[in-house]
Amino acid sequence: MKEVTFEESIFSSIVAKVTLIILAVLFFLVSIDLVITALSGSLNFINENLLSNALNPFVGLFLGLLVTAIIQSSSTTSTMVVALVASGTLSLEEAVPIIMGANVGTTLTSTIVALGFISNKRAFRRAVAVGTIHDFYNIILVLILFPLEHYYGFLSGVSFYFSELLYGSGISEALPHTDNVLGSGLTNQFVLWVNNSVLILVISFAFLFASIKLLSWIIKKTIIGESKNRLQSFVFDKPLKSFSWGVLLTAAVQSSSVTTSIIVPLAAADKIKLRNAFTFIIGANVGTTLTALIAAGFRSEAAATIAIAHLLFNLTGVVIFMSLPILRKLLVHFVKEFSYAVAKYRVIGLAYIIIMFFLLPFLLISLNRNVDRPVNKKHETTVSQRF
Repeated sequence: MKEVTFEESIFSSIVAKVTLIILAVLFFLVSIDLVITALSGSLNFINENLLSNALNPFVGLFLGLLVTAIIQSSSTTSTMVVALVASGTLSLEEAVPIIMGANVGTTLTSTIVALGFISNKRAFRRAVAVGTIHDFYNIILVLILFPLEHYYGFLSGVSFYFSELLYGSGISEALPHTDNVLGSGLTNQFVLWVNNSVLILVISFAFLFASIKLLSWIIKKTIIGESKNRLQSFVFDKPLKSFSWGVLLTAAVQSSSVTTSIIVPLAAADKIKLRNAFTFIIGANVGTTLTALIAAGFRSEAAATIAIAHLLFNLTGVVIFMSLPILRKLLVHFVKEFSYAVAKYRVIGLAYIIIMFFLLPFLLISLNRNVDRPVNKKHETTVSQRF
């Protein structure tokens, strides 16, 4: 029997890992194809039952927050939104607030991870600081960009401009669903076999969620592996380096929830400084937009536009906070004071999670349910009528 050399073993391991990643990516792309197929046959059901209130941008914002807080994956939410735009169910203006809300909703994971250190007051304080700085950073971005988008169409307008540069003029909101090499024949056969639009929709979203989680898990195991205890010396020694690694690691793992949650235990053990963890989180927010960009690239120019809007939302945060260190220092100081309060009165942490991520969205969605959407004539003619 031939003995396997060390080099051959390493090569086989690399091939196996690459194969797993490729299969996970293909599963993700086929899941996107199935979602588009399901949405194409379920537009009336979605419009009448799920998105009847999403015409109001405030409802869209809190819907994105609530859904992402529940499923704990902004990548899944943003990919669903891209699919909805590609199928013509959502307009660009309706989709942008949902993306903003998703950015806030995904921060819940790291905050919950911080609660795991509640028995150790000092570790709990440091963990809460890292966990909640992700929350407050995204909340500040929403407070800045939501009014600009609501009244002036800032994100949708700029993203449309860049989409035109990439694809040319004459962008349509939804392109016909055509066969491609990624499995449309398989998905079409599946649709014919199930023959129930609502069931197909549920299954397609379940596949999408599972594919993103699978891809995240495989890459986390194959790339990060057991090296997280060595990350603090290699990744977090300088703010700019932390930011760059935040982008790269999250783009690879495709889950800012995973990468930001990894640094919470490191912060709790006093292995990294809060200011460097913060710049890593800023980078992680940018890295997580890759999923929607990949999904959009296989669909329509309008879907690409919403994916670009997601990227621009996070790049705006980079420009604001990376170019102005004083703002980073102010937010870090505020979060430290907040973490001291939570460590002293620990019920504040639980109340914060329940109110911020669940009670407040439910309440505001209910309050805005019957509020007519304000009409901005200039915004309608420059954004909505483009498609």
